[in-house]
Amino acid sequence: MKTIRPVKIKRKYTRSSPGSVLYQCGETIVLCTASIEDTVPPWLVGKGKGWVTAEYNMLPHSTHQRKRRDRDGKVDGRTTEIQRLIGRSLRAVVDLQKLGERMVTVDCDVLQADGGTRTASITGGFIALADALYPEFRKTASAEHPLRDSVAAISVGVVEGKPVLDLDYEQDFAASVDMNVVMTGQGRFVEIQGTGEEATFDEDELSAMIKLAKTGIKLLTEQQMQALGKQWPL
Repeated sequence: MKTIRPVKIKRKYTRSSPGSVLYQCGETIVLCTASIEDTVPPWLVGKGKGWVTAEYNMLPHSTHQRKRRDRDGKVDGRTTEIQRLIGRSLRAVVDLQKLGERMVTVDCDVLQADGGTRTASITGGFIALADALYPEFRKTASAEHPLRDSVAAISVGVVEGKPVLDLDYEQDFAASVDMNVVMTGQGRFVEIQGTGEEATFDEDELSAMIKLAKTGIKLLTEQQMQALGKQWPL
């Protein structure tokens, strides 16, 4: 498959968050909200820099079998790894010095999962981040805006010996190789996570997957820019 699943983006989905996006990719649906606080983590106090972090959660019936809620601050290893990935991806396109001593938290809640929840969270989370920052920096020159670029993510893999773009759950389950690729709108890589599922892959297969991912990221970036319209500062 050489195209992405249908994408639907609904901004300003909730009233209480400055950045709120319902992001749908195929049958995967994620609610991304962003909030800004005039504070930073203790290690950044007084340094004139901001911070961007993320939290990720799958709601109990985002999958067919009910998923237990996290309780008492206990977060499983998968959730922690995904939260860190989302945070790293968003920080990659933010000038923390220009952000000032503010902390932006992007919450990504999976309402329905059909593969690619982490990549959808990054792609939708960026739109929520841009919306949250807009009121604070709308009169700021683009050169001084904390957003330096956009960021999006997509999955690729090898299914039945063929490279596939934007895997749904069934394709992900059947894939012999699974990879998540995070890139900026300008085409620079942020992160590549690739794993052979009881299999290996060669350089040609890697090149084919990267090429597919770049195609997908370009399409997702166009969707992001179209959704943001004049609120995209760059």
